[in-house]
Amino acid sequence: MNAPAITSDLHVRALEALPSPAQMLAELPLGDAASDVVARGRDDIRAVLHGDDDRLVVVVGPCSIHDPAAAIDYAQRLAAMIPQLQDDLVVVMRVYFEKPRTTVGWKGLINDPNLDGSHDITKGLRLARRVLLDVLAAGVPAANEFLEPTSPQYIADAVSWGAIGARNPESQVHRQLASGLSMPVGFKNATEGSVQAAVDGCITAASSHVFFGIDPQGRAAAVETSGNPDCHIILRGGAHGPNYDDASVAAANELGVAGGLPPRLVVDASHGNSGKSEVRQAEVARELAASIAAGNEGIFGIMLESFIEAGNQAPAPSGLVYGKSITDKCIGWDDTAALLRELAAAVRARRVVVGG
Repeated sequence: MNAPAITSDLHVRALEALPSPAQMLAELPLGDAASDVVARGRDDIRAVLHGDDDRLVVVVGPCSIHDPAAAIDYAQRLAAMIPQLQDDLVVVMRVYFEKPRTTVGWKGLINDPNLDGSHDITKGLRLARRVLLDVLAAGVPAANEFLEPTSPQYIADAVSWGAIGARNPESQVHRQLASGLSMPVGFKNATEGSVQAAVDGCITAASSHVFFGIDPQGRAAAVETSGNPDCHIILRGGAHGPNYDDASVAAANELGVAGGLPPRLVVDASHGNSGKSEVRQAEVARELAASIAAGNEGIFGIMLESFIEAGNQAPAPSGLVYGKSITDKCIGWDDTAALLRELAAAVRARRVVVGG
């Protein structure tokens, strides 16, 4: 008699058990002071999104985190600037641990923390959570892009603002995920440029859903959400070019308002809006500052990819330049500090124009 055919896991090499989210959070608890930083960041972002605060949200930091020490160094530099900026800007640090890839490549600190293809995900999850706790200890709220539905169970309690990337605004999985997240979430326009995809994502995420997920013990669960009322559009450019100009911002906000969203959005100065050039990204940021200074109230936030050193370098397990991105090109620290001051000045100018 023939043996029964094997029909499952034909392309799975191995399965490795991970600590449950509850175990990880117990091992690395958030703590009262860090919880206050997270909650205050969320409240500030919500207030700006909904027009109750006239500051500008600036989500700024490395394209992705690969070196915890450099990430904390960067956070401390931001923390030193926040007191002089806080009347005009809500500064939130990009603390991104997972990278979507067009084909293949390094997938981020959680997936491959050793940068050598060893894919020690347990180590990556612990490192990611420790980095977030250290950023919060510096007094800086954190932003994160949520790439898949499991890792947020390990880190989302420490995040003040979330993003759904350009490959995923139409993904039902990501819309469901956003519906249950506890912070404001931005949906990027699709890679080809569709803003309607982001609007539809926001509308869907504002609704309640029931879907497959895991509970804090890591068990399979049916998750029921109430919907997230704080979702918004992110303009990041696309296959047909940039979309950060005043006309594009106004058109996107018109689509958003028709879908019940606030008449305000975030502009990503990187990616399709800058051709992934750090030099052009700084120029885009200055053009956005000029628009804000002239009275544009349709932009409530700006995203900047920035690190200690400008540019980028290829990923490697050793020999890397300290504080330099191993994914997208980033603006260097000195230029970043100057841009933050210029954006703060633009907010002050907008107050005069709008008040007048």
